[in-house]
Amino acid sequence: MNNALQLFIFVIVGVILLWFGSTLFTSVIMPVFGGGKREKLLKSIDERSPGDPQTCPVCSAKLNEGQLVSSTAYPSLNGGKDRFMHIRGCVHCLIGGRNRVCPVCGVILMGDEILVSRLFDRPGKRSHVHVIGCSNCKGPRATKH
Repeated sequence: MNNALQLFIFVIVGVILLWFGSTLFTSVIMPVFGGGKREKLLKSIDERSPGDPQTCPVCSAKLNEGQLVSSTAYPSLNGGKDRFMHIRGCVHCLIGGRNRVCPVCGVILMGDEILVSRLFDRPGKRSHVHVIGCSNCKGPRATKH
């Protein structure tokens, strides 16, 4: 009976020490050595809501509430959750106030040139846009290397 009680006490003390050690490791030691960045990033992504100010992918201007980026999303060709999208720009760069720059090749875009991108629809979350390039570097007029 006495050995079973001692074993039970050792198990409880061991569980408490494991909990204390894991809590100490994740909350104190990991942030000091650069850990915890993923959790901070995921927290910042989750805190954003659809009404928060966005950034224009063409001119990098912060958009005010109600300002949108001019874009056209095409239906999916393969029935998947991703589809092609053409991005023209926002109010700031379309009226000529800011340079329209391709984020892939760095070329300044003219008025008729667009960004070619993919739109990933994620149910329950915000959609994700991945810019592939501009109509010069990734479009039909692009020179193949």
